[in-house]
Amino acid sequence: MDTVARYDGVADWYDRELATAELGLSSQRVVLRILGEGSGRLIDVGCGGGAFAATLAEQGWQVTGVDISEDQLRLARERGVDVVRADARELPFDDAGFDAAVSVFTHTDMDDFAGVLRELARVLRPDGVFVYLGVHPCFIGPHSRFMRGEGVPTLFSGYRDTARYAEGPGISPAGLRAKVGAVHLPLAPLVQGFLDAGFTIERFEELGSREFPYIVALRCHR
Repeated sequence: MDTVARYDGVADWYDRELATAELGLSSQRVVLRILGEGSGRLIDVGCGGGAFAATLAEQGWQVTGVDISEDQLRLARERGVDVVRADARELPFDDAGFDAAVSVFTHTDMDDFAGVLRELARVLRPDGVFVYLGVHPCFIGPHSRFMRGEGVPTLFSGYRDTARYAEGPGISPAGLRAKVGAVHLPLAPLVQGFLDAGFTIERFEELGSREFPYIVALRCHR
């Protein structure tokens, strides 16, 4: 989610095929478990069509969703989510204005994820909680053939390259990445971005029971 709204034109497809399908629903359950019970103001960065933001609101949070795609925000508004269209690197909110934050499957859509993390740290109150969930960069990216996260990944060169891509050994012509592209960020700079932004990581999980994980999740605080 940067200044280019790459999800405009594919929002309905993404909502139907991913956000409200099993991958999206199972990811919601993970984030809710790691987030724990709470209340107060919560920001959902890269909220997309608002499916998860609506669930968070049902849990008692006062949710503000942020996304750059007006097409995605159209769906979020239809779900009754309070949303703001903004670049996540320049959030239009005061310092320390939120009690918690979540972001799901976004580091692969952001050209400057480290900058987004710094902004999130700014708008969170001291000791505010941030839960992030995204694809596992060791096994998902232009260097890997790991279709649907099943079996054993076949790895190719390029893991350490940080770059935007739309093609690769594991990229399906009919899949999401062929439609909107992605950014590959190796595991070390991904985690370091949280630390450089001033977050303290409390929990880090490689999810799933398969031999190789395809999702990571973490909980941190300011």
